Amino acid sequence: MNNKLREILKFHEGLRLKPYLCTAGRWTIGYGHNLEAHNEASPSSITIEQAERYLDQDMASAEKQCAAKFPFYSRISDVRKAVLIDMCFNMGINGIAGFKMMVAALTDGKYPDAAIEMMDSKWSKQVGYRAVRLMLMMAKDKWPDDIKA
Repeated sequence: MNNKLREILKFHEGLRLKPYLCTAGRWTIGYGHNLEAHNEASPSSITIEQAERYLDQDMASAEKQCAAKFPFYSRISDVRKAVLIDMCFNMGINGIAGFKMMVAALTDGKYPDAAIEMMDSKWSKQVGYRAVRLMLMMAKDKWPDDIKA
């Protein structure tokens, strides 16, 4: 899962080696690494290698948070785990927990319903194509065709 998830996150986040303000107004660098959430000073730039390390750390953190927060996490497929990790990476664990109907559907194993709930949100309008890709992954339990890792 990790290589496929890594490619999905790289695609969704893009790479920026200089700090920028994300849509939530937080200083970010690399592949969506939130400097403020980690209480890190904003460097003037980073290398691709540093961006890759941040990505690894952020992926591991998001996965750990999802596993701790959602009892159903251990029972779902790697594809669906990747959806939750991507969402956590994007909006934080509390952001996902706010999707109460999606979480209820996942708890009950109703994946098409969970996918519908993902799209019925302010988040889906904000992230556009990312939400569509993740919704399809959730509904179909299938990696996107453009992910070759």
